[in-house]
Amino acid sequence: MSEKVLMKGNEAIAEAAIRAGCRHYFGYPITPQTELAAYMAKRMPKIGGCFLQAESEIAAINMVYGVSATGKRVMTSSSSPGVSLKQEGISYIAGSDLPALIVNVQRGGPGLGGIQPSQSDYYQATKGGGHGDYHLIVLTPASVQEMADLTGLAFELADKYRMPAMLLADGTMGQMMEPVELPETEPELIDKPWALTGTDMKRKHNIVNSLYLVPEELERTNIERFERYKAVEENETRWESFMTEDADVVVVAFGIAARVSKNAVVEARKQGIKAGLIRPVTVWPFPKKPIAEAAKTCKAFVSVELSMGQMIDDINLAIGCSRPVSLCNRVGGMIPSPEEVLESIKKAAGGNE
Repeated sequence: MSEKVLMKGNEAIAEAAIRAGCRHYFGYPITPQTELAAYMAKRMPKIGGCFLQAESEIAAINMVYGVSATGKRVMTSSSSPGVSLKQEGISYIAGSDLPALIVNVQRGGPGLGGIQPSQSDYYQATKGGGHGDYHLIVLTPASVQEMADLTGLAFELADKYRMPAMLLADGTMGQMMEPVELPETEPELIDKPWALTGTDMKRKHNIVNSLYLVPEELERTNIERFERYKAVEENETRWESFMTEDADVVVVAFGIAARVSKNAVVEARKQGIKAGLIRPVTVWPFPKKPIAEAAKTCKAFVSVELSMGQMIDDINLAIGCSRPVSLCNRVGGMIPSPEEVLESIKKAAGGNE
């Protein structure tokens, strides 16, 4: 059973996290995700949970580290500059093989930039962000419903693979309101025998640690971790395909850019241009296989982004540079219109006839 309510995207994340069994939230207010923290501040005390506004983003992520080590579901949220401050702590969490949820409702940058929507934290989220060899599972919602659904999924995947997950949303997703169906019951949580819960003198001590002073041990640990990452790539890559079966031009976009692009694809079809859309739902792991498959029959790709062209690199890698990939983008808090995307589709189609 579920109920449908009208919610902001930020609020949907918060409520979905609570219903996924999260009872610990540590964060710091920053636009455009502050409603998430405000929602947690109201709800957590009423359900026996813990809300704590930390003294800084650095403090918040290290509190997440501590609670995650006990096996509890825990999360933090911020926006671009705040997530930058969290990177060392995220690396420690990844290096300790701990599950946690980090939410980034992106704003323009670099630096303080602006408070309007952006997707320019793509490199940070998908290429590491902090120090060392590691990955995050990175989910990119394109509706308020997905803000809720992917929050629950992020917790599940983080627990399953013992690694941090990130919900990478643009500011539009955080601020828009749409009807959302929320689950009425909490999921069953998996057993975590590695957690620091006290031995009660019945088991050996668990140790959560990311420090390996013996080089061979650190090398072995990193290799084992990447075997797990390989399993994530094989089993957890998610995407949506729209009208790609016979497409000459394939648009690749996520988040609000994907919603705009879908309208442009429909209009292109009306005008006789065979266009389609591949929407990554996970940007790590990136949907390489469906994009490579589309490259076998299409003539060109268009990457639609709220950045200077960060995802375009992954598209080129997925297709081995076998097809031209053009960029349709707006930055600084601007969002491309369906007309702008349509014009890019026309150029891509016309240049490869």
